[in-house]
Amino acid sequence: MMTSPQRRISHLILALVVCQCGLHACMAGMRLALPLNALSVGASKLSLGILVSCFAIFPALAALRFGAYTDRVGPRGPALLAAGLSLAGVICAWWSSSSIELMCLAAGLCGTGSGLGMIAVQRAASRETMSREERLKVFSTVALAPALGSLIGPIVMGRVIDGWGYGNAYFTLMLFPLASIVLAWLATSGASAVSSVGKEGAKPNGALSSLSLLKSGALRQVMVLNLLVVASWDLHGFALPILGHEKAFSATEIGSIFAAYGAATLAVRLVLPFVTRFFTHPFLPVIAMLVLALIFASYPLLPLSWLMMLASAAFGMVVGIIQPTIMVLLHDAVPSERHGQALALRSMFNQTAIAVLPLMYGLFGVYAGVNTMFWLMAILLFGGVITAIRLSSRKTITVESLARG
Repeated sequence: MMTSPQRRISHLILALVVCQCGLHACMAGMRLALPLNALSVGASKLSLGILVSCFAIFPALAALRFGAYTDRVGPRGPALLAAGLSLAGVICAWWSSSSIELMCLAAGLCGTGSGLGMIAVQRAASRETMSREERLKVFSTVALAPALGSLIGPIVMGRVIDGWGYGNAYFTLMLFPLASIVLAWLATSGASAVSSVGKEGAKPNGALSSLSLLKSGALRQVMVLNLLVVASWDLHGFALPILGHEKAFSATEIGSIFAAYGAATLAVRLVLPFVTRFFTHPFLPVIAMLVLALIFASYPLLPLSWLMMLASAAFGMVVGIIQPTIMVLLHDAVPSERHGQALALRSMFNQTAIAVLPLMYGLFGVYAGVNTMFWLMAILLFGGVITAIRLSSRKTITVESLARG
């Protein structure tokens, strides 16, 4: 039977996941509304590009210091700060839905709120788990927040914009961060205000201290795997419509290919918390990177849309498994009192990649073609297999994990 402390821990994490779902729904809704709003007031393509990039640039700049902050305090402050930033972003957009400058500020605040909120809930989750199986289970649950938020936010915003306009849509979207603030306040009322690692663990902070974590070879390898996964799904979202268009697929067929990816990712994340004992093998990252490489190598060779749907579903399943696994490996690679800084490093790299990679893909695609983009990603992922093998063979990680479990 689950003890009382375990119930409180479980309820805290679930509440924070719901809070993060609200923040991610807010961000996803703004990613739909702000570009459309900007186009409706005559924004240039350059302004639109700057606007979209603000969703990633702001959280990348703030991540490292926020990660150090989460190492020093309990979950309440970081969760409320993240939700407050998201609320401020929606208010900016609602206050003036015709100012490109305020739209950029709104995008930056909502992107930062969602990104920092994810760090906050991941840091809270890392404090409440010790074994690798527990971590895989809780991080699989945490991963549901962006998956569900990405579904809810755009659907709500699209319907409200069509029916009542942008101002009312922004006003409606305020409900998400407001609900997250209330829930975070209630859920963290009994949580410790200071990290359990104590004052000694609170000393390392700031950007330079966080970057010093990269001296760890294991952490560098984890970050390489993480960036390869981010680059792969970013390319998947960018280049798959182009590939489908070149194959003369209809918009419905291309949409179905994307839907297969989304459905598979969500299904895996729903099931994974209940079957974690089957996914703790040290060579799981090796298998995952190999499968990803084969999928990208095969994409340009698939002539029919239903075959690409199957490949997209397989890609979604692998991504749904490997992302929580990377979170476990990241926690194995650094001391427990610096988990927040490691999470912030990962967030900073992710947000920077999201801002930069689409431009790189666009430039590369002009000169090399879409097929070459998929095959080059496959080569990089095959290189990731070697990195995963080296990481899985590190005895220091295995011994530390067994000691914790």
